[in-house]
Amino acid sequence: MDMSGQHINVSAQEALQHANVRAKKRLGQHFLHDNAIRDLIIAAADLSSQDTVIEVGPGLGVLTTELARYAGKVIAVELDAQLASRLKQGFKSSPNVDIIQADILTLSPADIIGASRNYKVVANLPYYITSPLLHHFIQAEEKPSLMVVMIQKEVAEAIASKDGKMTALGVTMHIYSQPEIIVQVPPQSFSPPPKVDSAVIRFKMFSESVIEPVFIGQFLQTVRSGFSAPRKQLRNSLAHGMDISNNESEHILSSAGIDWHRRAETLTLQEWKRLSEIVRAQCNHDD
Repeated sequence: MDMSGQHINVSAQEALQHANVRAKKRLGQHFLHDNAIRDLIIAAADLSSQDTVIEVGPGLGVLTTELARYAGKVIAVELDAQLASRLKQGFKSSPNVDIIQADILTLSPADIIGASRNYKVVANLPYYITSPLLHHFIQAEEKPSLMVVMIQKEVAEAIASKDGKMTALGVTMHIYSQPEIIVQVPPQSFSPPPKVDSAVIRFKMFSESVIEPVFIGQFLQTVRSGFSAPRKQLRNSLAHGMDISNNESEHILSSAGIDWHRRAETLTLQEWKRLSEIVRAQCNHDD
């Protein structure tokens, strides 16, 4: 697909310019006006009339309008009171669209969807909320079946990577889902344009996490410890994160069959699982 910008809908761009709304920098607002990207997001969400969608940060409703065409129910959560008011007015004649003015991180999915149990998340996210938002949904009691979100391209690539340049967030997302980058998005697809490239990433959620639920907390703590000083060798960063000596860290890594000279970003999910099991055994032995 040619991403040079000719797919941008001019009337949508003009509507943004004439709307009595200014993007708020403090909220990280960048309004999508590329209809080709919008359509790819809709296609990636694989919607039907049976679906309930939670849209985070609907902005001017460009994506909301299309979501409402294909989903049975759309619940759009907007932090900006001015935009929420505008959206409520714009969608007052759309019975399958609810607008909620709130901070999404203060609401559990159950608070939003009510009796519904199966839902999807679609969002053009402000960059600063990416990690908190993803954690918010994957660690909720009621998890989505699918998430399609627009985030910073570098973050998306690090999440989707299976090994070689993993991040702590990437490891976390891989235990709950199968991440896949759908398309890269240039700055000119937004108004105002961000300073970096973006990407649409889809998370197909697993029915069960790849780590037994009872061990997830300890697994994630091991990952956080390993990434506590990501620029250092794993022996040092793990020691720093676990507050143990380098010798103890080296012994744990050796027991897990992992070269302590490596960095956290190079470990595969299977290696993190093995390391976590060794740490758990060590902790139980110490107890």
